[in-house]
Amino acid sequence: MTASLLYDSANSTCAFAAEELARHLAMLPGAAFTGPVRLAVQPDLSRYGLPAAQSPFDDRYAFSVTAAGGEILGANARSVLLGVYAYLRRVGFCFLRPGPQGTHVPTFAGPEQLAAQDACAAFVRHRGVCIEGANSPENILDFIDWLPKVGYNSFFMQFKTPYVFLERWYHHTLNPLAAPEAMDDALLAQADRRVTEAMQLRGLMHHRVGHGWTTDAMGVNSTGWYEIGPAPEAVRPLLAEVNGKRDFFGGVPTNTNLCYSNPQARGRFVAAVADYAAAHPEVDVLHVWLADYFNNICECPACRQTTPSDQYVQLLNELDAELTARGLCDTRIVFLLYQELLLAPVQARLAHPERFILMFAPISRTFRQSYPVEFEPAPLPPYVRNRFELPTRVEENLTCLRQWQGVFRGDSFDYDYPLGRAHYGDFGYVHIARVIAQDVRALPVLGLNGYISCQELRVLCPSALPNYVMGLMLLDGRAEFDALCREYFAAAYGPADGAQVLAYLSQLSALSDCDYFNGKGPRQDTACAARMDRLIETLDQFAPVIAGHCAGTGPALPWWQLLQYHADYTRLLALALQALALGRSDEARRRFEAFRQEICAHEPEWQPVLDVYRIQEVALHYTGFGALQG
Repeated sequence: MTASLLYDSANSTCAFAAEELARHLAMLPGAAFTGPVRLAVQPDLSRYGLPAAQSPFDDRYAFSVTAAGGEILGANARSVLLGVYAYLRRVGFCFLRPGPQGTHVPTFAGPEQLAAQDACAAFVRHRGVCIEGANSPENILDFIDWLPKVGYNSFFMQFKTPYVFLERWYHHTLNPLAAPEAMDDALLAQADRRVTEAMQLRGLMHHRVGHGWTTDAMGVNSTGWYEIGPAPEAVRPLLAEVNGKRDFFGGVPTNTNLCYSNPQARGRFVAAVADYAAAHPEVDVLHVWLADYFNNICECPACRQTTPSDQYVQLLNELDAELTARGLCDTRIVFLLYQELLLAPVQARLAHPERFILMFAPISRTFRQSYPVEFEPAPLPPYVRNRFELPTRVEENLTCLRQWQGVFRGDSFDYDYPLGRAHYGDFGYVHIARVIAQDVRALPVLGLNGYISCQELRVLCPSALPNYVMGLMLLDGRAEFDALCREYFAAAYGPADGAQVLAYLSQLSALSDCDYFNGKGPRQDTACAARMDRLIETLDQFAPVIAGHCAGTGPALPWWQLLQYHADYTRLLALALQALALGRSDEARRRFEAFRQEICAHEPEWQPVLDVYRIQEVALHYTGFGALQG
């Protein structure tokens, strides 16, 4: 097939990169190198004009290849793999979505097609995705396989194990048409091991945990956001006192804060993190978060003497000291700016900031607009304990970031949510992809060295454009949004049809509203209802085009079939949203049930592209359809 590939066979990631290069080129009949291609780790790529890496997390690659052979080099083994996929993209491959059917294979025009040169220093350091939603092991593994193909270098598994994300799938939560399947500890352990091995094979940075440390300190084994009822008496002294009571907040341990002035609570928290770090050297970046809810901060007299962020920094300093005492000096810790912790500490400072990575997590932000490269700081109201209002405006969230950056100047990244809830309100996925693109462009100006997306993995209906744009723009500062869109749809549908589909989906996006679906603003909204009416007209106008292509044949047929499925359920959901926005509760309930029936009935066919659990969960709890039930 090709001349020999030269690589370090002892390095599993380099060996995998060579296998991937050979496997893909074998898809092109007649493609062959007449001389060797060398794949190697080479930290110094200055002869290609690239700056030196400042961290093991930094990616740089360069390649110079012709039909006669050449080289693909990387600053680390992961970068070699990134360089292989970048070379394949230059040859004409396009990695459109996770899974075996997601790769567009170009037509081979001759040996000159194999000639390509490039050099790239990653635009930002941290480029990853964090798991959410409901997932089979295959969903997770397919997604991890796809990540480096489109430029990512990280994957984040929340909690210590992926139990909650697998349980939702195996138990088919919110799909009464599917019978629950058995899921035991052995299956969970096997899935977790396969995920870890898949990350290691590709050299991806392994982020882990985040949620769950507070429950460990309580002695409660919490693997998700489960309600378990009142707290045992022995645990109560460790818990935050809210409204005169110490108990699980809403019955959910994961949502419950500790009494952070209590030395025993802090000691148990620190020990839990340190024990885990010592036992799991395969984790590159360990996230250390507090409770996953706001306005449940301890109101005891001792805690009232300071702020939540000051207590958080104190806790992190105690953790840092414990890790150092145990000889775990290389353990990197992520701390987050989230909910009340968006507000910077007043007095406390991290003693050793080099251990820590700041994570800006503006979960309540709007997605009608992107981050600006310039902004005027917004006035923030004084903090009132347990009366905190989550900021929605981009400027308010960025003002919080600026204040933290005044007291911490270390490594950092944006942890954002465009594909966690809001994207379901963008029926074309073009608007949310553009917001992501503009956010990425703003990162260096905002002082952030990366972006990790907290999201469902099955964000592929009608396309995987948002993640495609996100990954490639995070990797390559030269990438442009409009060019990526044209490239994506041309590869999926062909150049002429791809332009038509992009125009259609752009029209759907223009009539959509991410914020409305995400629960922002009043539920009765005549303007939103009018947009849904026009959106349904757009679906009707394009329906004959989709139907015509679905009646034909060709490599683009599966994409047209996906577009048909997307149009079918979008119509039902748009009708439900229209009724909700007009205040027609009974009609909204009926139409939403019709939408639910549609996606539940077709889940076996379309499982890899749409998270049936999550779109319902968001619609019920955020959009407002839950208030109409029962």
